[in-house]
Amino acid sequence: MLEDGLHGVPSGYTASVVTHLEMKSQANQRVEAELDLELVRVPDPDPEWYLDLFRDIGAPWLWFGRLDIQAAELKELLSDPKVHVHALRDRGTDVGLLELDFRQDGECELAYFGLTAGMVGRGAGRWLMNRAIALAWAENITRFHVHTCTLDHPAALEFYRRSGFTPYKREIEIAPDPRVIGLLPRDCAPHVPLIE
Repeated sequence: MLEDGLHGVPSGYTASVVTHLEMKSQANQRVEAELDLELVRVPDPDPEWYLDLFRDIGAPWLWFGRLDIQAAELKELLSDPKVHVHALRDRGTDVGLLELDFRQDGECELAYFGLTAGMVGRGAGRWLMNRAIALAWAENITRFHVHTCTLDHPAALEFYRRSGFTPYKREIEIAPDPRVIGLLPRDCAPHVPLIE
């Protein structure tokens, strides 16, 4: 338990507030724009392809959760039949990532959900979330959950709430800055000061 007040963050680290959200019954589909997009399940994805898309989407927000694990561990995770990886495609180009994790019985974690910068603000997020919710609840679950943090897109938390998720817990995460330890280029996420 943290005491009231400020707490120092070591140089070379980031700190964020993580909000956990859940959905205990399937939310209604939100009205979406008519977009010529395709959602494609990628069974047993190639880790290099996955990491390229992961970086393309997540680098502006310092996503590091898949960058700091060993290649064999990542391959094993991605090839698990209970981990469903989907690519959002716009005219044949991968522009979004949807990763649904069903490894906990009766639950689905929205492990990763994101769009490339050029797709943000065009209605693709709502389009993708409608499909994520339908895919998750099609698997006979009783709980769909996700977490986001203050390093993510500023609209992410409210987007999840509008999509039908309810916040239920907050945590503070302190982690090595992925730019300092070489997982991401040093010029990523300029809105987050790099303090060494």
